[in-house]
Amino acid sequence: MRLSHATFVALSVSSLFFGCTEPKDPSSSGDQAMSFTLDQVNGGGKVALQSGKVMVVDFWATWCEPCKKSFPKLQELYVKYKASGLEIVAISEDDEKGGVAEFAKTYGAKFPVAWDSDKNVAKKWNPKSMPSTFIVDRKGVVKFVHMGYRDGEEAEIEKEIKSLL
Repeated sequence: MRLSHATFVALSVSSLFFGCTEPKDPSSSGDQAMSFTLDQVNGGGKVALQSGKVMVVDFWATWCEPCKKSFPKLQELYVKYKASGLEIVAISEDDEKGGVAEFAKTYGAKFPVAWDSDKNVAKKWNPKSMPSTFIVDRKGVVKFVHMGYRDGEEAEIEKEIKSLL
């Protein structure tokens, strides 16, 4: 079957407006955070998105070099602001669970660490790099997103956390 030039142009133009756009990132700043519940690997129990708390949800992996720098900085923020209502959850995107708890211990994480075994949480949140850090307000809205980690970025993250507490 051959399309006429006019039909081809009409189809091309309509596709620009009706369906060839990228889907909206599910965890962009301003969006409702996607819920999750995972088993904690560095302690007992479950970890979940908690309403009423400011949350840092950090996606990371044991092979991630910047994660080795960001974990101690997240721990400092956790100690400093936990009593004010901050919760931090670090979600490993490693293919295997081995090494996840050891990484957390090596890099000083006392905040909850979980392993996303089937990658379902990552599919909902869509982290674009390792680490990807999402800062969620008390109403469950993603307010700030950090892709990757640079030395000194913890100062910006701290300022954002303080603005929500």
